[in-house]
Amino acid sequence: MSEERSTVMLVDDDEVHLNAGKNILKNLYNVFPIPSGKKLFDMLEKVMPDLILLDVEMPDVDGYEVIKKLKTSSKTADIPVIFLTAHIDPGHELEGLSLGAVDYIYKPFSPILLIRRIENHIFIAQQKKELKHKNEALQTTALEKTVQVVDMENAILNTIAELLEFRTELNTGHITRIQKYLRMMIDRLISEKIYTDTLSQWNLAFLVPAAQLHDVGKIMVNETILNKPGLYTEEEFELVKHHAEWGAKIIESMENQITGHSFLHHAKIMAASHHEKWDGSGYPKGLKEEAIPLQGRLMAIADVYDALISKLPYKEALPAEDAKKIIIAGRATHFDPVLVEVFEALSDQFEYIARTTSRGADPEAPPA
Repeated sequence: MSEERSTVMLVDDDEVHLNAGKNILKNLYNVFPIPSGKKLFDMLEKVMPDLILLDVEMPDVDGYEVIKKLKTSSKTADIPVIFLTAHIDPGHELEGLSLGAVDYIYKPFSPILLIRRIENHIFIAQQKKELKHKNEALQTTALEKTVQVVDMENAILNTIAELLEFRTELNTGHITRIQKYLRMMIDRLISEKIYTDTLSQWNLAFLVPAAQLHDVGKIMVNETILNKPGLYTEEEFELVKHHAEWGAKIIESMENQITGHSFLHHAKIMAASHHEKWDGSGYPKGLKEEAIPLQGRLMAIADVYDALISKLPYKEALPAEDAKKIIIAGRATHFDPVLVEVFEALSDQFEYIARTTSRGADPEAPPA
C-alpha cells in the first residue's frame, strides 16, 4: 500500500532528469519531483521525506546552499541527502560530504544503482532513528542502554561497509574477513607479548569494528574506475590513491560531531595509513617502519592478503599458498617484519577464513 512506502523528494531543475528519476522510482516510493531548491522548502512545510535526491547545480539556489539550510533546522537535519551531479569532481564531492551529504550519484541515472543507493541510505536512516528511540527508552537502565548503543553502532557500521562493498562488486565478504584476520593477529600479539606498550594504550573492543571504515574514502572514487576490468592508468591510480586521505578526512568529520569515540580514532588511523609500506615507498605520506601506526601495519597485511585471495575486477583470485608467499616476500619491504612472523604462524587460519567466509575463495575447496 502507498502509505507504507518511503517518500523520496527529487530536486532538479532539469525536467528530463526529473521525469527519468520519477519513472525509475515511482513503483517503489512516493516520489515528489521538485524543480528548484526554493520549491523544495515550500514542499517541506507540508511533507517530510525519508530521503532527498538533490541536484548540485541549479540556477536559483545550488545544492550546497540547500543542504546548508537543511542542516540548520532540527526538522530536516536528519533527512539523508544524496547529491546528483553530471560531473566527476572529487574536490566538490568531498565538500558535499563535509556539508552532510551521505552519497553522490552521477547523471544520467543507472536505475539499479539509484534504487540500491536509496534503499541502503533509507535503511541506515531508519536504523539511526531506532537508535535514537532506543536511547530515549533505555535511559533508566544504564548498562542496557550501553549494550543497545554499541549494537546499533555496529549495525550502522556494517551497513556502511556493505554499501562500500557493493561499489566494488566482486569483493563481498572483504570486511568480515579482514576483521577476523585482525582479531587473530591482535590475539597473537597479546599472547606473545609483542608490541605490548602500544596495545596497552588501545581500547581493543573498538579496534576490530573500526576496520569496517578503512576504505570509506573509496566512496569518493567513481565506480567505473573501481570496477575497471584491467589495470589502472597512471592517472586513475593517482586518483584511487587519494582514498586514504579522503577516508581520514571523512572520519575526522565524524569525530568532530561525536567526541571521545575510540572506534573513530582507530578508524581514522587505519584509513590514513593502511597503504603505507615498511620501506617508505607507500602512500599517502611515505611513512617508514615504526613511524607507520601499528593499526596501519596490521591492516596492511590483512587487506593485501584478502585482496590477493579475492576475485577483483582487475584480477582473478590467487590460491592461499601463493598469497602467503607474497606476504612473506614483502617482509621488511612492504610489511612490518615482526607482523609477518605473526602472519606466518597464523597462515593456516587465514587460509581457513579465506575459504569459509563469503567469496574469499571456493568454500568447498580443501586446505591449501
